[in-house]
Amino acid sequence: MTHPVKRTYNSTLRDEQARATRRAIVQAAVELFVERGYGATTIDAIAAKAGVGRKTVFTSVGSKAQALKLGIDWAIVGDDEPVPLADRPETRAAMAEPDARRILTSFARTLLSISSRIAPLVTAAEAVTGADPEIKELTDDIRRQRRTGMGAIAAALADRGALRPDMTVDEAADVMTVLVDPNTYMRLVVERHWDLDRAEQWLSDALVRMLLADQVGQESNQPA
Repeated sequence: MTHPVKRTYNSTLRDEQARATRRAIVQAAVELFVERGYGATTIDAIAAKAGVGRKTVFTSVGSKAQALKLGIDWAIVGDDEPVPLADRPETRAAMAEPDARRILTSFARTLLSISSRIAPLVTAAEAVTGADPEIKELTDDIRRQRRTGMGAIAAALADRGALRPDMTVDEAADVMTVLVDPNTYMRLVVERHWDLDRAEQWLSDALVRMLLADQVGQESNQPA
């Protein structure tokens, strides 16, 4: 009668060990991609840093490109749980918020936090897109996902009648996509040394001023 329990326990333990190994490999790859660049990082280097064999890298994660993809995917959500960003509690709460200004303020904080994690990896990927079709496909997909996410936020603002009258949902999504691009984070925080609070306030203010209908009258009343 105890055998099924024992098999279940062993299976669970193996799954946890496999997940820990995979996490260690991806973390090692991420650190090397940021430190050395994607092109200069080898599978052997990833294996050595993770403390595993070369074969384990392939069986646990796959190719170097797959390690980069997993690193970016996990950086976006902040962990390796198989739950998309759109289904995370904080995203659902923000999308359910009735006040448009609070939606943008909440997303400014979330998106800046995401940029702080993925910006170095996106930079490493973009440096080799011209020479590696697989990485180009990956960076193109990241951009599409970002645009899709911004489209959902823009639609939520429109549903609340909050978008400025001279802006369509597509235009609002385009504006947000540019403002939350990881390269914006790199320019302001990494290169110009803005602290995160200042960058968050700037992003929140920019989104509100450029997108919301109640800002149109305020802008027209500003002194020349």
